[in-house]
Amino acid sequence: MDSLLTLANLLTEAPGVAHFMAVGAVMFVCGALCMATKRNALGVLMGIELVLNGANMNFVAFGSRQLHNGGNFLGLDGPLMALFVIVLAAAEAAVALAIVLNFYNNHDSIDVDRADQLQG
Repeated sequence: MDSLLTLANLLTEAPGVAHFMAVGAVMFVCGALCMATKRNALGVLMGIELVLNGANMNFVAFGSRQLHNGGNFLGLDGPLMALFVIVLAAAEAAVALAIVLNFYNNHDSIDVDRADQLQG
């Protein structure tokens, strides 16, 4: 019963760190499930992006001013880490899409189960 009251409090109060962490965790789990269940290479890439965005949400939540009371804290640690993850995700998406296009040209499919042979 106590957990239901805590959930009700989360739903009725103003958004705080716990709300952002919950959304980030849901995005992370959805991305992990998408990566595990999709057979299409583009679906796997979308799952990776969801995982990275969930991690970004938690970085920003941990870097918020609500966790740090007092002092000369600017609160830029979380958003700065998120910016680096976004840049990394953009580079990863460009390289992965090039690999997917090359795989499609060779195999006429983007099914990841057909990628059972590696050629150097």
